Amino acid sequence: MNRFVTAERALRTATPHGLLDAVRRVLAEQYDAESVELFMADYGLTVLQPVSVLPHVRNPVSVHNSVVGRAFSAQEPVVEAGAGHSVRVHLPVSVRGDRLGVLSVTLPDEGQVRGLLGELTDIAEVLGHEVVVAERDTDVYLQARRKDRLTLAAEMQWQLLPGRSCSRPEYDLGAQLEPAYAIYGDNFDWSTTADRLMLYVTNGMGEGIEASLLTNLAINALRNARRAGIAIADQAALADQAVYAHYQGRCYLSVLMFDFDLATGRASVVDAGSPQLLRLRAGAVERVAFEAQLPLGMFEETDYVTQDFRVEPGDRLVFVSDGVHAVAGPKGEADGDLALARAIQATRLLPAAEVPRAILRELAGHRGQSVADDDALVVCLDWRGR
Repeated sequence: MNRFVTAERALRTATPHGLLDAVRRVLAEQYDAESVELFMADYGLTVLQPVSVLPHVRNPVSVHNSVVGRAFSAQEPVVEAGAGHSVRVHLPVSVRGDRLGVLSVTLPDEGQVRGLLGELTDIAEVLGHEVVVAERDTDVYLQARRKDRLTLAAEMQWQLLPGRSCSRPEYDLGAQLEPAYAIYGDNFDWSTTADRLMLYVTNGMGEGIEASLLTNLAINALRNARRAGIAIADQAALADQAVYAHYQGRCYLSVLMFDFDLATGRASVVDAGSPQLLRLRAGAVERVAFEAQLPLGMFEETDYVTQDFRVEPGDRLVFVSDGVHAVAGPKGEADGDLALARAIQATRLLPAAEVPRAILRELAGHRGQSVADDDALVVCLDWRGR
């Protein structure tokens, strides 16, 4: 039997918590691997954590200053010389563009690598798909993603997200929330079909559990309407009713909603609050303004209308919450627009999945402090079109 098929079958039949043991066993038997390690990216995208069984915790490696991190950032296999004739291969573990971590495999002979690299890369991809499925039944991989304890509000928010990146022929998406281990009400959501991409960026009011509960209610109301095949203006109206029915106007949520046609780049937009859009086109950054409408849940039975927007191949769209575009300098100077434009320019050569974290790092330097006073959300969409 083909050894790749054997490896694939071993992963697909492994217990949810036993994926790492299964991949170690099959790589040792079929590829003579001497050691195998699986690293998961933490919520802050700063380190890669080795998967181990609690309470055993091993030292993480940096995303930015390590060979393992290079494979994660570049999303390409990286080969590292080992002791003697051995060689270590670092393989990105991702699912449809959502970067999960890195599989590191030590082989006894560097001469093996050229013939095996393609198969090992495919095995790492299969492992990524199996990890996503296994997370429904085990906490092993979710625990490995955290270098610190999440607040309860953050736990609720991360479980609500679709992923942190996504890739299709027409576009690449990347997103990041900060502070990653104590987020409150900011959120993003997306869904794609053969012909459309729906993208929501939300900014909920309040802090802690109350903010997370508000966001959970609004996002699930939007999803419920979306999955019923309803247009985005009516999705907003139904979510508005759900939030108002529960909070009676005491709490509300801002949202920026897009429904893209993948074939033409045309989009319908609902702007209901504070999230904002900046566009990088032909080297210039500009803010894209829409007609502002009321946030979801502020008043009873608000009607929403869509506006037209078009994205061109080569455009980069950067969506930000108020914790990003309202950032102040260390002396309180209100030059957040300039700082944000500079950050977008400084990261223009990075792939979409890398951009949000890089922008947040740039703005942390502008702010003069590493931890934001408010939630900060960045979503980056690179548009290629058809």
